[in-house]
This record gives sequence, C-alpha cells and structure tokens, in this order.
Amino acid sequence: YVPRHARLYASLAEDIGDGDRTTEAVVAPDVRLRGIVVARERLVVAGLAVFNSVYRQLGDFEAVQDEAADGMVIAAGQAIASIQTDARRLLTGERVALNIVQRLSGVATLTRAFVDEVQGTGARILDTRKTTPTLRDLEKYAVKAGGGFNHRFGLFDAMLLKDNHI
Repeated sequence: YVPRHARLYASLAEDIGDGDRTTEAVVAPDVRLRGIVVARERLVVAGLAVFNSVYRQLGDFEAVQDEAADGMVIAAGQAIASIQTDARRLLTGERVALNIVQRLSGVATLTRAFVDEVQGTGARILDTRKTTPTLRDLEKYAVKAGGGFNHRFGLFDAMLLKDNHI
C-alpha cells in the first residue's frame, strides 16, 4: 500500500511550517544519525509504507529499512524499522512518521484482538466508514493488516439502509 503523497505533504507542512526551528538551531547540518523504531508493547504492525514515504517526501529515498512487515505481530522491544539519514531530516520527520505508524498499528492491533476473539465461530470482523477524516484509506488498510475486512469505503460504493433513512 502506497499512501497518497498530497496528504503526507500536507501533514509535514502542518508540522514543519517554515522550518524546524529547534533542530536547525541545535543540530549541525553535517551530522548523520541512525534511529531504531522499537515497539513498547506487543502489537500488530501497520503503516510502514507511510513511515518510508515521510522520509522520501523529505528527500531521502533510501533512509528507512523495514525490520518488520505490516500485519506481523511483534513483541515488546522488537524493532519495527531503522532509519539512517542526516540528523535534521530524521528529527524533522519523526513526529509525523511515528504518529501515523502508531495510530495504524493501534487500529491493526485492536482489530487483531477482535479477530482472535471470534476465531472458529465463522464470524468476520468488518470496519465501518466511521473513520478519522482524511485517514480513511489508511485506517481501513490497518483493519486489513489486523485480519479484519473492509465493508464499504464510502457512501458511493454500497447501500446500507439504516434507521435514519426510514
């Protein structure tokens, strides 16, 4: 899954504005860093393509190395991804990249808990379109990474007659 770049650009623009003042003030431009994204608890990974895309948007096309894969269950303390790039780029992109991976991994992890709960019953876990505005495709992707199924994407692709209509 490759996320839409315009949304990532807007997310970065919202956070960075006209520059990362703190990083630019305290980090020399020639410093390189290696960072590792580590799970704090057992989780289902989702959103690594978004994490990678953040750093591609910032100009480093080879910075991120996936250490896990979307849909994998990993233990606390296990690496999800590593990144090696210039320090300014790493620090400037980290919050947007981490927030998205954390949110999507949370959705995938909760979905997997529900999937595990109904295992063997013949029931399937489906999502709804009650998603965070502008994140619907990402959150629905995370549901699939967690073992769930997508219902309808929007009002346009299926009918669902509810009390409101009656």
